[in-house]
Amino acid sequence: MVLRSTTAVLLPGTGSDDDYVRRAFGPPLQQVGVELITPRPQPGRLIEGYLDALEEVAQRSGPIIVGGVSIGAAVAAAWALRHRQRVAGVLAALPAWTGAPDDAPAALAARYSAEQLRNDGLAAVVAQMRASSPAWLSDELTRSWTAQWPLLPDALEEAAAYLAPTRAELATLAVPMGVTAAVDDAVHPLQIAAEWVAVAPHASLCTVTLDQIGADPTALGAAGLSALIQAGRASTHPQR
Repeated sequence: MVLRSTTAVLLPGTGSDDDYVRRAFGPPLQQVGVELITPRPQPGRLIEGYLDALEEVAQRSGPIIVGGVSIGAAVAAAWALRHRQRVAGVLAALPAWTGAPDDAPAALAARYSAEQLRNDGLAAVVAQMRASSPAWLSDELTRSWTAQWPLLPDALEEAAAYLAPTRAELATLAVPMGVTAAVDDAVHPLQIAAEWVAVAPHASLCTVTLDQIGADPTALGAAGLSALIQAGRASTHPQR
């Protein structure tokens, strides 16, 4: 798998933003010569905005690396399955569910946050979040949630209803996929990341901890890149 001079389009997670994705993935990708494009989320048309961004870059570039965090990973993987000739690889960080969201922790959390925001307003919910979450996560979400207000509840609900690729669909993914999970993240369970890797033909998993991500966002990007490189090598010399 050739990375240098490739373009990567990475999509933010629900309620997160392009600033975080850029800080997490930019330095590791730059070291291997990959240009990173991080679309800004449009909370009034979250999924459609992501799809438009993928299409725009793909039209002017050769095969691209697609991916993202949480819902961004799901949207990118689904796009890769529909545009197989336009994709060089997939970087999936913290996938939240496979197929229908149902009662997945991330979907439940998004629905609950949307309801809270509609009932209590941004300031009250942010204050409650800052009292109960790690400082680094509170800082990240306070910035991104404020920027996406007042359409943030719409984005949260749209993400919580999204149908991610199924096991059967992931089993047809022909390009390498690097998957990252935080072993202590209850919202994005390790078992979902492991499921994606188990069913995709050319996939590899690297793990981190939430403390590692909090101390240095590039820990997430570096783990994802390492997994993608491993998956690329395995696809060149298949073992299964």
